[in-house]
Amino acid sequence: MSLTPTRLYRLVARAEAVTWALLLTGMFLKYVTETTELGVQVFGMVHGVVFIAYCLTTVLLRVDQSWSLGRLVAGLAAAVPPFATVPFERYAERKGLLGDAWRLRTQSPHGVVERLAAWLVRRPLQGAVAGLVAVAGLTVVALVVGPPA
Repeated sequence: MSLTPTRLYRLVARAEAVTWALLLTGMFLKYVTETTELGVQVFGMVHGVVFIAYCLTTVLLRVDQSWSLGRLVAGLAAAVPPFATVPFERYAERKGLLGDAWRLRTQSPHGVVERLAAWLVRRPLQGAVAGLVAVAGLTVVALVVGPPA
């Protein structure tokens, strides 16, 4: 089973929505029932990691599938309100923005960004490792910068 652009985007969009639900549950327990902060501590971190993965995947799809800048911005903005990634993913699939194959596996890349994306999609194992390293690195940066005010 190949991880097509559609499958990958569906996976991260739904994971982002699930982690939103977990974080909101943690917030309910912390602020409404005042029973525990553990849900926010754990699910906040999980949501942050998946949020970063969703954003990086959205950028990769923009490059590989030649999305417009407006579609990229809409995809990234969908990560902000709870659960909006799922309707955006469905919209993108309906509009044919995701594709059943990686364009840059067969087409010649143009420019540095496309060459990087082509390397990622042509070497799935190394691409996955690079993606995990990028998510981890950006997570560390986010932890150093601190939580949103």
